[in-house]
Amino acid sequence: MEGHIFFLMWSKKLFHIKNNKMQKIILLLITGILLFSCLEKKDHQPNSELEFKMNSIAEAYVKLVLKIGQHDADFVDAYYGPEEWKPAELKHDGNDTLIHKQLSEEANRLLNELESFSNYEATKLETLRYRYLYKQILAAKTKLFMISGGKLSFDEESKALYDAISPSYPEDHYRQIFNKLDMLLPGKGEISKRVNDFKNQFIIPKEKLDIVFTTAIEECRKRTLQHIPLPPNESFTVEYVINKPWGGYNWYKGNSYSVIQVNTDLQVFIDRAVDLSAHEGYPGHHVYNVLLEKNLYKQNGWVEFSIYPLFSPQSLIAEGSANYGIEVVFPGDSRIKFEKEVLFPLAGLDPDKADEYYKILFLLNELEYAGNEAARNYIDGKWNKEETKNWLIKYSLMTPEKAEKNIQFIEKYRSYVINYNLGKDIVKSYVEKNGGTSDNPDKRWEIFKVLLSTPQTPSGLK
Repeated sequence: MEGHIFFLMWSKKLFHIKNNKMQKIILLLITGILLFSCLEKKDHQPNSELEFKMNSIAEAYVKLVLKIGQHDADFVDAYYGPEEWKPAELKHDGNDTLIHKQLSEEANRLLNELESFSNYEATKLETLRYRYLYKQILAAKTKLFMISGGKLSFDEESKALYDAISPSYPEDHYRQIFNKLDMLLPGKGEISKRVNDFKNQFIIPKEKLDIVFTTAIEECRKRTLQHIPLPPNESFTVEYVINKPWGGYNWYKGNSYSVIQVNTDLQVFIDRAVDLSAHEGYPGHHVYNVLLEKNLYKQNGWVEFSIYPLFSPQSLIAEGSANYGIEVVFPGDSRIKFEKEVLFPLAGLDPDKADEYYKILFLLNELEYAGNEAARNYIDGKWNKEETKNWLIKYSLMTPEKAEKNIQFIEKYRSYVINYNLGKDIVKSYVEKNGGTSDNPDKRWEIFKVLLSTPQTPSGLK
């Protein structure tokens, strides 16, 4: 480990490209790469010396990630590449420190080799691929450092793993939101209790959860397919689980198939049906993984997209696009209209209360960064568990049970929490700055589709 500075700096050795205005890449690629993607390559012979070398780096990267996954069971979230690339079962016989050192040296070698490509003339897509590989390998090296006992602050860790740092807001920021909530919420007294009492009117009964969720995901899929063609064999399975630190999870299995799990430990509110359906399914994680597999792995032969290391910049793109995808699939007032007409009646809830519910949810969403603050202070050792729990109850307006579950998530996934809100903000800003505004939904779908189908990094989107 060369020190924290190594993790926080982006290599200055970039390709020579004719136009470095990276924000235009998405628009220029639409008529090129993706329109051609309907043609299936029968082989993946590299077209240039540069592509040949990048392919070699990519293969070594995949094998490196698989080996790191032997030391952290959560690291490899999905793999559907060559079976023979999987390493032999590792026997932990006390040599882990030596193995970590060897793997870190391999990561260094790959980074150095990538930096040696600086004299190549590269296309914009090749430059995106280069930056993606560099940041992914950098994150793998960071994870090795952490597995070996290395310590990073919350912000150092998020920058090295996810290529971004979450903003920090003073307490007064949240108090101003509380003042608005105080005026909207019925009753008097403590805001956290009033919020949770109000939300309890909108719980989906457990016996109706499956029909409500199934209906929501079918609607999300129908709307997505109007804008993004998917392989005819794409499919998913829904499972309901317990004893998990998260609310929902997409386990992508390859060949356009996902297992979507919904955690029922806590009460599931009506808004979560669309949130989870869009986030985990359409146009979220399932669609993202399907497009990467189809356009980059199978068509281009880019093997780095046969694997998904969870603790990497790819997660910020994945979580951010999945959360922003909720707005994309339900633009304007279409979501509340669908829920009032379809989901509220299915759940046996009063649709006349939907407008009031969403006004309050809109304000609650402005408190999202309070969770990042809790994770930052907890991981940095500034707050103990009780102080963190109290902050989440006070400023994230969680029930004590929900706060406990949130702390479990922080303990397991640490700075990963930034990927949801900061990730969404980065993706949203990028799409809208390129013309995909809410009053131009077709353009927004167009940009969003290409973003999901190309190598992207958080710093590249910014």
